[in-house]
Amino acid sequence: MPRREVEPRLRGFAKSMRKAMTEAELHLWMHLRRQRLRGFKFRRQVPIGPFIVDFFCAELRLIVEIDGGQHFDDEAVAADARRTAWLQAQGYQVLRFTNRDVVQNMDGVWAVLAELARQRRPKPSP
Repeated sequence: MPRREVEPRLRGFAKSMRKAMTEAELHLWMHLRRQRLRGFKFRRQVPIGPFIVDFFCAELRLIVEIDGGQHFDDEAVAADARRTAWLQAQGYQVLRFTNRDVVQNMDGVWAVLAELARQRRPKPSP
């Protein structure tokens, strides 16, 4: 995948976010990094367009967002909907889980991710 030009300020912010992950983000990252979801590689805190996404798998064109409490007021819900719509318009699938989902039900989160990876696995070329 060709390297995209990213605004230096956004790249720096993503780097700082990788150093200050939430408990839930760290919990999911340890699973993704250690278990490699069905062999797919994920990156964390990745700039895509004007946004920084929590987790990204280029091969699956999959974005996984982990939402804390600040995502549940009306303004944040609307902003997240606009963000998701923009990312989907670029051809990405966006999955959202809450911090609570990840920390208290990692098996359920993992099952959803594994099934999606199975469904979206690119078909081998003939």
